[in-house]
Amino acid sequence: MNEMYEMSIVTHNFSALAVLLIIMVNFYKITRANDVFKYRKFNTLFNPIGATIIGFVVFTGIVMMAAKHLDFTVANNIMIAFSIVLIILEVKRSKGMKFIKNDNLDAFLAYKKISQKILIIEFFIIAVIYIGMLL
Repeated sequence: MNEMYEMSIVTHNFSALAVLLIIMVNFYKITRANDVFKYRKFNTLFNPIGATIIGFVVFTGIVMMAAKHLDFTVANNIMIAFSIVLIILEVKRSKGMKFIKNDNLDAFLAYKKISQKILIIEFFIIAVIYIGMLL
C-alpha cells in the first residue's frame, strides 16, 4: 500500500510539472501567434492534452487522499480550490477563442492579451502549489 502511495506522489509531482510545461508552451505559442487559423489549429490539438494532464493531477490527488484516508486538511483544501480555479481559468481562456473569426485580427489581438494574463495567473498558481507540495 505504501508503494502505491509513494508512486502516486511521484506521478502527482511529475504531472504538476507537466502542467507547468503545458502552460509555458501555450504562453509561447500565444505570444508568437500572428495567424488566427494556425493558432486555432494548434489550440484544437493541444488543449485536450492540457486538459487531460490537469485531470491527471486532480485524479492522482484524489487517489492519494483515498489511499491514505486523508482528511480535508488546509493544504488539501487549498489544492482543491486552486484546481477548481485553474479549470475555470482554462475554460475561460478556451472559450474566448471560440468566437473569433479567422479574419478578425483585432479580436485575436484582444484575445492574446487576455490569454497571456490568464496563462501567467495559471503559471503562478501551479508554481505556488508545486512549491507547497515540496515543502
